Amino acid sequence: MSARILSLHIYPIKSCAGIDLAESDLDRAGLAHDRRWMLVDENGQFMTQRQWPAMARIRTELAEGVLRLSAPGMTPLDVPLDGSELADAVENVVVWRDTVPARAEHPRCAQWLGQFLGRPCRLFKLDAQARRAANAEWVNRWRDGHPDLADAFEGEHVFGFADSFPLLVANQASLDDLNARLAAQGKAAVPMNRFRPNIVVQGEWAAFEEDYTAMITAGPARLALVKPCTRCSVPDVDQATAVQGDEPGRTLANYRTLDIGVVFGQNAIVSQRDGVRLRVGDPVGIELDF
Repeated sequence: MSARILSLHIYPIKSCAGIDLAESDLDRAGLAHDRRWMLVDENGQFMTQRQWPAMARIRTELAEGVLRLSAPGMTPLDVPLDGSELADAVENVVVWRDTVPARAEHPRCAQWLGQFLGRPCRLFKLDAQARRAANAEWVNRWRDGHPDLADAFEGEHVFGFADSFPLLVANQASLDDLNARLAAQGKAAVPMNRFRPNIVVQGEWAAFEEDYTAMITAGPARLALVKPCTRCSVPDVDQATAVQGDEPGRTLANYRTLDIGVVFGQNAIVSQRDGVRLRVGDPVGIELDF
């Protein structure tokens, strides 16, 4: 089968706008800078577009040693990548069922973000010593089902503030299939950014064939597809305007509901312990789960 990396994406702040990349470093924790920051409200709850669609309009950019934030009506804000403005004290923040050590960015970040969102909040960065592990039940299930591949994926698979795994892989053919179904109903197509993937693959990979794929090689990396990605309301949020509707979620629910929920894309773990570099256009090999 012939396929390639169509696009690469990171989302430095969980649930804020992403960055499209031509190339990126990759290690067991995922793509560099992906979901290393997270917003926490005044009640200690992590914030996402599920409750705060306006987060989609907080744009991020990597520039000259900083993470640059911009939003409508706001002066851009630079957050140093080197952690020089992080609080000295480590605090525990909660993301889903995990308690994760993190450090707050400078109070000016809280002021800027709170002003735009209209809600008190703070910006936290994953602490350098944090060891948040991927969902062990699904990782072990995959290993048990693929004993011939399991050795390459032994050991820890740690990551940042993504929901459950280091990477999300999407198949362009699956989006094309969804958009054809939307068109048949007279509804507008949706872009891939609704699903917030890290790696988008295009080629001889039929629509939703990722459901039956054990592993892919993406450039120099080996990625195990360990769990279908269950979808919430975020794909219904227009990532350009932050307007929330009921598509594509309604259509997906009609034909992509499994026992774990409505699914699109595959969560993945990485075999490489040392970093590798991925590039748009890199070849992708596909190992079907038959």
